[in-house]
Parts: sequence; structure tokens; C-alpha cells
Amino acid sequence: MKVTILGCGGSAGVPMIGGEEGPHTGIWGACDPAEPRNRRTRSSVVIEGEGGFRLLVDSGPDFRDQMLNCGLSHVHAVLYTHPHSDHIGGLDELRAINRVIGTPLPLLGTQDVLEELRLRYAYAFAPWKGPEFYRPVFDERIVQSGERITFPGLDVRIVEQGHGRITSLGVRCGSFAYSTDVETLSDEALSLLEGVQTWIVDCFQYDPHPAHAWLDRVLEWRERLGVKHVILTHMGPDMDYQTLRRTLPDGVEPAYDGMVLDLPA
Repeated sequence: MKVTILGCGGSAGVPMIGGEEGPHTGIWGACDPAEPRNRRTRSSVVIEGEGGFRLLVDSGPDFRDQMLNCGLSHVHAVLYTHPHSDHIGGLDELRAINRVIGTPLPLLGTQDVLEELRLRYAYAFAPWKGPEFYRPVFDERIVQSGERITFPGLDVRIVEQGHGRITSLGVRCGSFAYSTDVETLSDEALSLLEGVQTWIVDCFQYDPHPAHAWLDRVLEWRERLGVKHVILTHMGPDMDYQTLRRTLPDGVEPAYDGMVLDLPA
């Protein structure tokens, strides 16, 4: 299994818009502008099974550039973890995926998420008469917490997560899990994550946050679950890449845009 981290930044990315104009325009916070791995687009991953089937998890507003920068031409299905704009803002770009694969794209999400997508992108959910893909075209599928979904060469388990005032979805594939936009994990969710050995998990900042995990909470989860390899994602401008590399415990590291993991199936 191969996992490509398309983006690992928070909702505003790094740098955030603003700050002094010039060669390092933007608000970088504690992040060194000279370190390219501090430049973060919105969080998203592609999970690829042994047979080549690719599941996209979220398509944020940077989706087009992310796919091109990572050398990826297509995916075979998309799962939306929740309906915040930094995770769905690239939905229209999925029409390019329709054109490559030549068919409606399977779209997975909870009933609430699918209803929100239909409100925001009504044109993309109108009846499709084909054969052209002048807009995105989807084959919708409602998923629920705890559900097991099977794709060719890829077995996916859905994990419900607390994300401030709403819930989001995490995914587990074998000994790998991806948990973006989470600050609370129930005992049931933690039980679904038992045995995970590689975990990409939300860690927005060092201090507690009402909707996102922070470093101490991630380390507590890691100890409880016994995860060998933790990769931090959805990082904000407080999370400088090289500082994290120097200070994190063994087995924990920051993600960067374009990072690729080759994992056992």
C-alpha cells in the first residue's frame, strides 16, 4: 500500500495570507520560510492499494496543484471526512478525474456530508446524461461509523471522530490509519484504531485547541494505542518542520506536502 500526502496544512495553509509583502509574503508564524517543507497546502491524502486502486480522502482548494505536484493523474474514489471548505473546496476539479477514468466517480460520505455537498454544489449532483464531463459526476454512497468498505486491493474501516462542534471521519486500512480534523476520540473509536502501526493524525499546534488535536494529546493517544510510527498533519504556523524533527520523540515526525509512505498491505 502506498500513501501520498497531498497536503498537511490547516484550513488557511502555511503561510497564511497576510504579513509583509516580498519574497516571503504571508504569515509564517514560527515556521522558517527558507524550509520548503514548511509550505503546506490543505490536508488530503491518496491511499493506493496493491492493485493500484486509489482512494482520495478529501479534495481541498489546492487539489489541482497537489495532484500535479505529486505526479498523480487520477484516483478511483473519493471519501469526504466532513464538509469544511478546506476539505471540499476542490470538488469542481474532480471533473478532470471523471475525464481520465471515463466514468462517474464514487463519492463516499455520511448522509449529513452528502446533503451539505448537494446544497453547496447543486450543479454537480444534477442528473447526468453523459457522455461528456463538463462538470463533476458522482456515484454517491452513504457511509457510517464502523462500516467496512472493500475496494479492489483496499479494505477500509470508517472511524467516527469528534471535531469541535461536529464529527468527522477517519479511515483505517490494515495497520495504517488517517485521522485528520479530530480533537476527541471515543473509546469506540480508539478500539477501532487498536493495532495501527502507522498513523497520520491531526496536530494543529502545541497548545490545546477546541477542534483540533494538539501535540500532548497526540502523544497520549500514541501511548495508549502503542503506535510505532506517528506522522503529524493539519499543522498550523506554530509547527516549524525542523524544530519538530529535533524535538519530537522517536517514532513521531511531521508530514510534508508530497511525502510518500510505502506500507505493508
